[in-house]
Order: sequence, then structure tokens, then C-alpha cells
Amino acid sequence: MLNVGILGCGRIGRVHAASLAAMEGARVAAVADAMPEAAQALAESCGARAMDAEALIADAGVDAVVIGTPTHTHYDLIHAAARAGKAILCEKPVDLSAERIRACMAAVEAAGVPFMTAFNRRFDPNFAAIGARIAADEIGAVEMVTILSRDPSPPPPAYIEGSGGIFRDMMIHDLDMARFLLGEEPVTVYAVGAALVDPEIGAMGDADTAAVTLTTASGRICQISNSRRASYGYDQRIEVHGAKAMLRADNMLRDTVEMAGPQGFTRAPAQDFFLERYAAAYAAEMRHFVDCVAQGREISPSLADGLRAQLLADAADLSWREGRMVRLD
Repeated sequence: MLNVGILGCGRIGRVHAASLAAMEGARVAAVADAMPEAAQALAESCGARAMDAEALIADAGVDAVVIGTPTHTHYDLIHAAARAGKAILCEKPVDLSAERIRACMAAVEAAGVPFMTAFNRRFDPNFAAIGARIAADEIGAVEMVTILSRDPSPPPPAYIEGSGGIFRDMMIHDLDMARFLLGEEPVTVYAVGAALVDPEIGAMGDADTAAVTLTTASGRICQISNSRRASYGYDQRIEVHGAKAMLRADNMLRDTVEMAGPQGFTRAPAQDFFLERYAAAYAAEMRHFVDCVAQGREISPSLADGLRAQLLADAADLSWREGRMVRLD
């Protein structure tokens, strides 16, 4: 039985707690949050102890920690958990600074503890199937990847202020997915962006609408489109074009019922939010983490994957702000 401590009892902490409650071989042993009432509520719902973060990390009865706290707290929590010998699952982004992520890598490597960066979309059944079929050479050599991610509505300004911007906060998932599907590391990044949804986002120096083109050394291309607004639901689509064929994953709809009438064929809207759309991905992600820790297997996505996605996000932000292509070493 793997005893897991959850740091951060907000929305994502509750998702991870639910995933653990539904599986064998692991349980939520303890929870912590800066707001004691949030920790107590989650503790009562899953039969765990409510503690402060320092005590949770030091507790010998906790084998692994899930870090679902605000990004600016990750650095200190990762270092503390590594020193305590805990396996770590950390939400993205690991940190808003690539140098601080490298420092976390050094701490984790020195401690020899397992670490997983929570890029849950790799575990979505549809996206994972695309990755597996690419690996099986069903479409031949990958030539172009197209990724579309659009949220139903923008987050509040208070969230935007500490998010690191659209490339580090929102597109970082897609940048990781680009690496997952391209099979090669991007070497150039070109980004454009604008504030078309909420003028306040633009006034804060961020974009709410953005597009990025990535290229690899062999010439493979990935195009990513992001928007903080989609009037039709949570829009998540991927297409991979190869030398022999094409693979595509469409949106998950609220139901599969289709109606035909004089006006044509109509289907249900897309699912409303990421927690609904990626419920299966969150469960599979936690299953992978628990199994790898219990069996001593290598975990993926790793902390190095978190760093590479962050470097791409940094390059995209720089490209947008300076209006030029950025080349990666």
C-alpha cells in the first residue's frame, strides 16, 4: 500500500484524491493546505489526516507526495520532499524559471527519488492511442502535427497575474504534447499573440489568443492554436499527418446522440471543462505514478520533460514579445 500525501486541497488536489480513492494499492494518508478548512474537508472525505505541509513531508508514514499547490510554492516543496526521500508527483508548470527547475532536478537526482511531471494529457485514452499508433508506424514518418486548445472562458485577472502568461500556463500542455507526438525535439519556435477576449488581460501584458509554429531538425512541423474563449465548450483536438496516413482525435461531446432534420445533422456540444474532459487521463496518470513508484519503474513524463516544455514556453513568450523566430540549442 502506497501512502500518499496531497499538498494543496483545491480543485486539482480533490481530483487526485478521488483518483487514489478509486484504485487499489494506494491511499490518501494525509493532506495539507494553506487554508485549514480546505484540508479538513478533504481529509474527512477520504479518511486522511489533515496536517501542515512541513509535518506531512516529514511524516514517516507518507511514502509519496502530490504537489497541487500554486506554482510559486513548488520549488521549496520539491526540495523538502526530496530531502525527506518522498516520491513526487508535481503539477505543471514545475516552476516559472527554467533555472529553478534545473535546481529542482539537481535536488531530486541527489536524493534519488522518483519524480513525475503531471502532463496528464499524455494519458488521455485518445491522445495516448495516437501516440501508440505513431510508434507502431501506422501513418509512417510524422510530417505535421496540429493541436487546438481553447478554453470556454478566461480565468479571473488574479489568476492571470501569477500564471506566467498564456504560453507557460495554458500552452505548456500543448508544447509537451507536441514533443510527445513529433518524435523529435523542436529546434525553432515562432509565436504570435493578441488580447482579443479580455482587454484586461492585454493590459496585464499577456495574450489570451495565441498561435505557435515549431519545427524540428528534420523539418517536421507542429502548429498550436490557443484561445481563452470558446463559445461552444472545451475545445481539444489533435491531428497528426504522416507519410502514409493521418490520425485525428476530435472533441469529447456531452453525449453521442446525433439528430437529423430539415436543417441538417446536429450533435451535442463539447464537454464543458477540463476536469470533465480529462477525467480518465487524471485517473490513468495517477495509476502510472503509483505503479511506477511501487514497482521501481521509470516514470514518464519526467522532471526533464517538465524542463523541456518550460524552455519551449519561454521561447514562445520571447518570440511573441520580440516578433521573431527563436532558435533553441
